[in-house]
Amino acid sequence: MNPQNGHFTLLIVDDDKHNRLLLTELFEGEYKIIQAKNGLQALELARAHAPDLILLDVLMPEMDGMAVIRALKRDDATRHIPVIFITALDSAADEELGLDLGAVDYIAKPFHPPIARVRVRNHLQIVHQRRLLEQIAALDGLTGIPNRRRFDEALAQEWSRCQRSGLPLSLIVADVDQFKQYNDTLGHAAGDRVLQDVAAALRQAARRPGDLAARYGGEEFVLLLPETDAPQAQQLADELLQRMAARKLPHPAASGAPCVTLSLGGITTIPASSVVAPDFFERADAALYQAKAQGRNRWCWAPAT
Repeated sequence: MNPQNGHFTLLIVDDDKHNRLLLTELFEGEYKIIQAKNGLQALELARAHAPDLILLDVLMPEMDGMAVIRALKRDDATRHIPVIFITALDSAADEELGLDLGAVDYIAKPFHPPIARVRVRNHLQIVHQRRLLEQIAALDGLTGIPNRRRFDEALAQEWSRCQRSGLPLSLIVADVDQFKQYNDTLGHAAGDRVLQDVAAALRQAARRPGDLAARYGGEEFVLLLPETDAPQAQQLADELLQRMAARKLPHPAASGAPCVTLSLGGITTIPASSVVAPDFFERADAALYQAKAQGRNRWCWAPAT
C-alpha cells in the first residue's frame, strides 16, 4: 500500500471553512477526506471512521485542539490515530504541550503546500510501515494464518462484543491426530506440510468476516466463531472433518484411518461479563481430548453452563 494511492483517510478539523477547503483541495486528489468544523464533531467522526491521520487546528472556540487531542488519547478507539496540529501559534511552550499530549508534528500557518504535503505523506508512510509490522507479528510463520497472540486479542474483542449484544460465541479447538507418529515416520518437513494443509482447511471454514482461524501452537489450531450458536458451530465442525477427509493425506503410521485426521473440541456460550471466562478455552480443550479418547476423527462439545 502506498500512502498516495487513495487508501488512507484524513480527518481535517478546523472551525474556519476557508481553511478546511484549502486543506481539502491540497489533499483530496491523494486521500479520502473527512471534514469536521469543531472539536465535538471531530471526536464523533474519529470514532466512526477511524481515520489514518488527523489534521487538527489548535485555536477553535468551545473545544480547542488541545482538548480534542486529550479526548482522543483517552479513548481506546482513537488513541492510536496520529495527530498533526495545524496552528498559527508560534510559542515553543504551546508546541511542547501539544507534543507532550501526543501530537506527532506541527504545521505552522500560513503553511507552504509542498511542505505540508510531504509531512503528511511521511507520517502516513510511518502508519503504513507500523501496520505491516503488526500484521507480520500477528501471523504464524509456517502456516500464514493468525497466531496465538492474534487469537487472544480477537477472543477478548469478540467476547466483549458478544457480551454487549447478548449473542453466542463459539470456539472449536482442533488437533492433528497422531502427529508425533507422522513426524517420526515421514519427517518434520512432511509434518510442516500437513500443518499448512490443516491451516488451509480452517481458513476455508472461517467464511464470515468475524470468523478467525489461528494456529494455537504445535499441531493445535482454533476456530473462533462470533455470533454462532452450537448447532451452527457443530455443522462447521462436521465440514472441517469432511474437508480433511477430502484431502486424503496419507498417514502410514496411523492406528485408525489411513489418512491424516483431526479431533475437535467445541464450546458455545453467551458471555455474561466483559472479561473472558478463564475456563472457556480449557473446556473446549477438554472436549477435544474427549474426542480423542472416543476414537479420534470426530468432535465433542462441552456442555452448556
